Amino acid sequence: MTLLFKSYSSSENDEKKKKKKRKSIILNSNVGFLVVVLLIVFLSSLLPICVLGEKRRQKEQQKNLRFGPNGEFKILQVADMHFADGKSTPCLDVLSSQVKGCSDLNTSAFIHRMILAEKPHLVVFTGDNIFGFDSTDAAKSLDAAFEPAISLNIPWTAVLGNHDQEGTLSREGVMKHIVGLKNSLSQLNPLDAEFIDGFGNYNLEVGGVPGSSFENKSVLNLYFLDSGDYSTVPSIPGYGWIKASQQFWFQRTSTKLRREYENKPQRQKGAAPGLAYFHIPLPEFASFDSSNFTGVKQEGISSASVNSGFFTTMVEAGDVKVVFTGHDHVNDFCGELTGIHLCYAGGFGYHAYGKAGWARRARVVVATLEKLEKGGWGGVKSIKTWKRLDDKHLTAIDSQALWIKRSSGKAS
Repeated sequence: MTLLFKSYSSSENDEKKKKKKRKSIILNSNVGFLVVVLLIVFLSSLLPICVLGEKRRQKEQQKNLRFGPNGEFKILQVADMHFADGKSTPCLDVLSSQVKGCSDLNTSAFIHRMILAEKPHLVVFTGDNIFGFDSTDAAKSLDAAFEPAISLNIPWTAVLGNHDQEGTLSREGVMKHIVGLKNSLSQLNPLDAEFIDGFGNYNLEVGGVPGSSFENKSVLNLYFLDSGDYSTVPSIPGYGWIKASQQFWFQRTSTKLRREYENKPQRQKGAAPGLAYFHIPLPEFASFDSSNFTGVKQEGISSASVNSGFFTTMVEAGDVKVVFTGHDHVNDFCGELTGIHLCYAGGFGYHAYGKAGWARRARVVVATLEKLEKGGWGGVKSIKTWKRLDDKHLTAIDSQALWIKRSSGKAS
């Protein structure tokens, strides 16, 4: 009996230990689960704070984007630099007399000259900033490509073309590098967008003259979009296009900006004018001929082979007055269609295809505010543009008005 009792007691103790161990495991599991849940809740609570903090940082960066005391805001557009490895990268399509010693450094020198001559408030690089295939180190090429704007301490921004990602950095990696450079106002993507195609869809707001009643109201809105590189749909050949998710973001942003412009202080009728910048031209660029544009058309329109409807989306929104693109280097025309001007910049870079004897060029855009009767400045009254050639005198050509506000208060 004693032995049986001892055996029973031992078995009972073992069972008690097992139950205690199971309870401990369950308790520890519950505690661990609770810790994980609390950690997720804590991190989730931080996310809006991080987003708001990043938005505040971006707003701080944009504070310098204001009209000057003369009521003007000037933008320099640089299209298709095709920068690679600097001094060792040869020029393409130049006169035989220009070949010797010609390299990426000629592109850098041109940017320096343009910034010093025009003194823009903002430089916009509209894609194919580097030519990835010929770049041995994409990060170094990007640093060198944007160096003129950085060293001259000018705010600048960029979108991607179809060649930027063909080197040692992915498309996302290229845009992240651009965002992190000094004086860059570029953004990877909207912080409040749950999903959006591409990298580099964002907007910048330009405030009125400091000290004026429009100082803290955006009177000019700038939209930047990633027009893609190449089609990822097997049945659709050719270049990429602006996707539905990007158009939804644009519509939502345009609506928000319109409401802000129409609200206090200084209630306005309608929307503030907008400018859109991206790399690949829309199919609608093919709507023009020499009778209805200013500039030259020396090659076909290399748009996507499908029409994603972004032009119609902009027409419906009603605020975009001009679209600026690159991509087709020896086209530099501007034409108006359904109230929106569609403009090429013309090829800028020397390591990009061009036309020997046809000077590299850049596009300048100036928005001018309305001068009020009692002094001070109102909203944007007009938008005009011209191009400058990389010649001895930086010759200005093809000056034209793109948009003029009607006296009735409605915009043309």
